Amino acid sequence: MSIRELMSAADMTAALERMAGEILADFSVSELAIVGIHTGGVHLATRLHRLLCERGGAADIPIGSLDITLYRDDWSTIAPNPVVRQTDVDFPVTDYHLILVDDVIFTGRTIRAALDAVMDYGRPRSIRLAVLVDRGGRELPVQPDYTGLEIDMPYDRELVDVQLVEKDGCDRVVVSLPEERRKGDR
Repeated sequence: MSIRELMSAADMTAALERMAGEILADFSVSELAIVGIHTGGVHLATRLHRLLCERGGAADIPIGSLDITLYRDDWSTIAPNPVVRQTDVDFPVTDYHLILVDDVIFTGRTIRAALDAVMDYGRPRSIRLAVLVDRGGRELPVQPDYTGLEIDMPYDRELVDVQLVEKDGCDRVVVSLPEERRKGDR
């Protein structure tokens, strides 16, 4: 199996620190709210939240998590029994510049679904997108505002896997072949 590392733990930390600085250059902390998209985006949103609070001198930036499973236009084709996780947005999004956080952006469909889901909680002053990895390959006209790493990956030939301490025991971003291709290569 061919795996290649794109970002180390130190690279990920540096990228998140840079992204936090860019966000604070655009907004004051009193205007911000953070929402992470399940699953990897939630962990990254927590990290970004911590950095924004530390750098911005505030501890009360609202933070939430969003499950977009049933908002996807392809939910019935992803899995026969989709796993629906908890959405936790317990603040009025209408009052904030919302930073939507995800680990990887590819086709843009997850973000489109997230935008639909957010609107069920109100109408934010603005929505900005922060992603750790932009791998290109968009099917929809969605672009991140804050990006940790931008790469150009062949469409559907390789997977970008953001591994996080919170769920995988380590921090790194790797590229590997899709599971179906790996099985065929054995």
